Amino acid sequence: MAEKKVLRVTGMDCADCAVQIEEAVSRVRGVKSAKVYLGSSTLVVTPESEGLDMSAIAQQVKKLGYGIEDDEAVARVTLYVEGMDCADEVEVIDKKLKGMEGVRGYQVNLVNQSLNLVYEPALVSPQDIVRAIAETGMKARLERAKRQVTPWWQERRIVLLFISGVFTLTGFILGWLGLPHWADQVAFGAAIVTGGYYPARMGLAGLRGLKLNIYTLLIAAALGAIALGLWHEAALLVVIYSLGSVLESYAVDKARGSLRALMAVVPREALVKRDGEEVVLPVEQVKVGDIIIVRPGEKVPLDGVVVAGASTVDQAPVTGESIPVSKNEGDEVFAATINQRGSLEVRVTKLSQDTTLAKVIHSVEEAEARKSSYQRFAETFGRYYTPAMFGLAFLTAVVPSAFGQPFTPWFYRGLVVLVVSCSCGLVLSVPVAVVAAITNAARRGILIKGGAYLEAASGLKAVLFDKTGTLTIGRPQVTDVVTFNSSREEVLSLAAAIESRSEHPLADAIVRRAKEEGNSLPEVAEFEAITGLGARARVNGSLYYIGSRRLFESLSVPLAGAEKELSRLESEGKTAVLLGNERSALGVIAVADQLRPEAAEAIGALKQAGIKHVVMLTGDSEGTARAIARQAGVDEYYAQLLPDDKVELVKGLKAKYGRVAMVGDGVNDAPAMATADVGIAMGAAGTDVAIETADLALMSDDLSRIPYALKLSRRSMANIKQNIASALVIVAFLVPAALSGFVDLVPGLLINESGMLIVIANGLRLLR
Repeated sequence: MAEKKVLRVTGMDCADCAVQIEEAVSRVRGVKSAKVYLGSSTLVVTPESEGLDMSAIAQQVKKLGYGIEDDEAVARVTLYVEGMDCADEVEVIDKKLKGMEGVRGYQVNLVNQSLNLVYEPALVSPQDIVRAIAETGMKARLERAKRQVTPWWQERRIVLLFISGVFTLTGFILGWLGLPHWADQVAFGAAIVTGGYYPARMGLAGLRGLKLNIYTLLIAAALGAIALGLWHEAALLVVIYSLGSVLESYAVDKARGSLRALMAVVPREALVKRDGEEVVLPVEQVKVGDIIIVRPGEKVPLDGVVVAGASTVDQAPVTGESIPVSKNEGDEVFAATINQRGSLEVRVTKLSQDTTLAKVIHSVEEAEARKSSYQRFAETFGRYYTPAMFGLAFLTAVVPSAFGQPFTPWFYRGLVVLVVSCSCGLVLSVPVAVVAAITNAARRGILIKGGAYLEAASGLKAVLFDKTGTLTIGRPQVTDVVTFNSSREEVLSLAAAIESRSEHPLADAIVRRAKEEGNSLPEVAEFEAITGLGARARVNGSLYYIGSRRLFESLSVPLAGAEKELSRLESEGKTAVLLGNERSALGVIAVADQLRPEAAEAIGALKQAGIKHVVMLTGDSEGTARAIARQAGVDEYYAQLLPDDKVELVKGLKAKYGRVAMVGDGVNDAPAMATADVGIAMGAAGTDVAIETADLALMSDDLSRIPYALKLSRRSMANIKQNIASALVIVAFLVPAALSGFVDLVPGLLINESGMLIVIANGLRLLR
């Protein structure tokens, strides 16, 4: 595999800039993928092969108004961090890494628990970074830890929480029995120590980094309660918070579990033919070009092409298709799809890390990096809100005593403000909802590349469709065979015999239909193509012509008897191919690209979903465009467009209607898709370009997925708005209530933690 290229980008200062650069560079020929790290202003480019033209990349970046320079002195690595469940843990890591020499930049994926780093190998190693993160109380690995199902009674964190709860209950019982006060204090103290062990490690790590977080809050509130002699409240504070933290980790793990479910469908081993033997190898050891055997009932371990055998394959894990697809020699198969009946021999075309499903999983994992405006708002709000609440709590505890008020009750109110004001719910609920929605879509064969595109899709006003290969099947078919004083079999056989020598797409359709009907093709001699008009050839000793109306008009062949049929076929948007000799026309064969069976229904569903304008763009003639537009039910169409015309038209429709999506095949329509607010690629399975460049990619050629994706995006944005509003309402109620003395320490914490869990659970509903 070609080595990654690392470049420094200057003048880049926002997440939208990063997305813009990634999209532009990904479209450069020879670029497999592009990733921007904002923290270090670094662009990492993965070439498809050696010899990538870096000047083309630099040109694209400069067109966007940014500077670029080579930076070969850096490397990148992905770490997986256990225990990183909340924005406060992210802040602790952030503070730790910013102080490390040689760390040039990083991006944190909270839901995926991953950390993508750019560093200078001459100054720091991944092992140094792992050790630094360990000092915070979290554990970093270079590989994702294998998922092990552990009973709750064997998890140390839960065991300590249980013991803490027992000690707390014991303290209340001792007090109720009337034993000396020191007895219940010992029980409550034991509860604080056992339940607060893990939170205290994170809180102290924050204090060492001079970073305020929710763990620092817990330490401060517990110590403050103890100073006031409220040992029972300090113990309850620790138990309730620790329980909330465990439940929060469980809830977030549900979203991570959806990602693991995607990964789990990929087989880890393959049966490979090597040196005349069949050997079982890990998929990582299988090479491109190897022949693998897939028996009935087994999953296909790697992407490849069938070289022997025939079967039906369930492609639902990749494309979301509910009906199995027939596979024969020469057909493509994808990793994780399920072979149902026959045995297949498959030549491997992609390594395990490059399969279609691997790209889908990687895109879902990286989705959090492309943040929606709501996610950026939540993160920015939390960045300023937490220190502000610490300041408010301090002022509440100290200022009233300067005006003669008693210290103890106001100090207690300050503690309550601390406890009720800080919550992970606001920051975490948005990425949980985004990942839940994106995973939901991925399970149905829809790849959404990030929260930004999920948000953009929710506000679409118009959807633009390319015609060929998108609204239509993209494979011309014979629709009519009309004869004049000749039999259907003779016309079709003669036409197919002549067209068998041609390379025109319409010729393929005629030959295919003749073979499907079982017609034998006579011998052809003296074949000659007539540029722009058709062809002629001698069949069974007679000279025949095949082609357009203009060909026969140039030969002065009378067409009076065929005019009516020609006009009818052309009005239906079909291409009419005439067959005849120098004296008369023998027949007309109509060829047309067929509308996809689900196209009209999908367009109707889009309109029901609130899309007011559905537009078709095509390079075909006016007549063909009109006929397909009428069948599909689009609102308007534009014909005879060149690729540049489509780009200009997309710009004009954006100005006319607002936010628009462009649906195409992901390759030919890439410029128009890039110009639209949302680019949607059809049939992306096996098409690297589509997966890399599209904002939304439909893994199968099923147009009905588009209305589903748009409804899911709207539901997701509604869910996120509910989450943010709920979190802000809870804070807006609790903080004034704490300042006024209306709510005490324990009830305030219970309301706060419960509200956080409700918000996160609401986001997880999007997994359904």
